[in-house]
Amino acid sequence: MEASTKFKHLCLFGLFVIVGIATLESAEGAGECGKSSPEMEAFKLAPCASAAQDGKAEVSDSCCSQVKRMGQNPSCLCAVMLSNTAKSSGIKPEVAITIPKRCNLADRPVGLKCGAYTLP
Repeated sequence: MEASTKFKHLCLFGLFVIVGIATLESAEGAGECGKSSPEMEAFKLAPCASAAQDGKAEVSDSCCSQVKRMGQNPSCLCAVMLSNTAKSSGIKPEVAITIPKRCNLADRPVGLKCGAYTLP
């Protein structure tokens, strides 16, 4: 009976090890926006909604600050602009892609390809 108990404990320990490894790998294998999904990051760009639908709309300071922060990780910025959340809120990717330039961000990722679009 003691051998059976040891076997159960060993199996339980093995399960914890496997779960721990899987958790570590999922953290390392995080997406374009780190631990957050592009869908969740898209909500942070709510101040950019009108500027991302109309290329002639004024871009607010709060929008520019969010784009500047997100632009530090260009692949995340791309993923957010092309996310389902952005699309469902009426964002036009061809207009959204111009926001970093309209904010006059000096360190914007010029020439970055976001799907079929290129940052100006």
